[in-house]
Amino acid sequence: MNVRKPEERLSAIKAASNFVLENFPTCQAALLGGSVVRGEETSTSDLDIVIIDDTISSEFRESLIAQGWPIEAFVHNEKTIRNYFQSDCQRARPSLPRMVSEGIPIVHHPIILTLKEEANKLLRDGPPKWTNQMIDMKRYFITDALDDFIGSTNRGEGIFIAGALGETLHEFVLRTNGHWIGASKWVVRSLKEYDEDFAEEYVEAFEQFYSNGEKQAIVRLVDSVLKPHGGRLFDGFVLGKD
Repeated sequence: MNVRKPEERLSAIKAASNFVLENFPTCQAALLGGSVVRGEETSTSDLDIVIIDDTISSEFRESLIAQGWPIEAFVHNEKTIRNYFQSDCQRARPSLPRMVSEGIPIVHHPIILTLKEEANKLLRDGPPKWTNQMIDMKRYFITDALDDFIGSTNRGEGIFIAGALGETLHEFVLRTNGHWIGASKWVVRSLKEYDEDFAEEYVEAFEQFYSNGEKQAIVRLVDSVLKPHGGRLFDGFVLGKD
């Protein structure tokens, strides 16, 4: 399929509508979600299209170029989309509920309103609460990563330890405060949804290390996050012992 030049590209809504009409003409419902409906579109944004088709027996995801756009199609029936709602929420990354919640209908059907209500409720309720045992386990692994980070004298190793520490720290902050987590660009977006001041402090701490090797801002940040839950944890931690 020929890809139109950027200046000739169809609007997101028109392209999504054409794509669904051509590829899923008998589907019950379809929505366009993602960055283009949030007003966050960039030059590399794709179209996230959720399709409900009860003629399919199993869900699938397909990535392709069509209508001059990169397209991610998430194809479900009414059962599988609800299953994915639940599995996304269990992992605390509600990608599909968020797409449905914010999505613009491009093939209308009453099921859309029902699914939006279900998605909105899940998003409002937040992820499952961590147990004290889970919090202690996460404290231990963050402490372990922090010790590696403090002790590292190899710049290359330090860069990747910091990346792993940043990922686990963002998860700890958000899960212990009942908020959804993210991955990649959604790490910072999720932190901003929780607390913009904290997100700024978080980014600045890691920026200092990546820019000039300064570790103390990250160390202070980690300690401030762990303090309300008992601080760093090593001595006395037990996992799997009868």
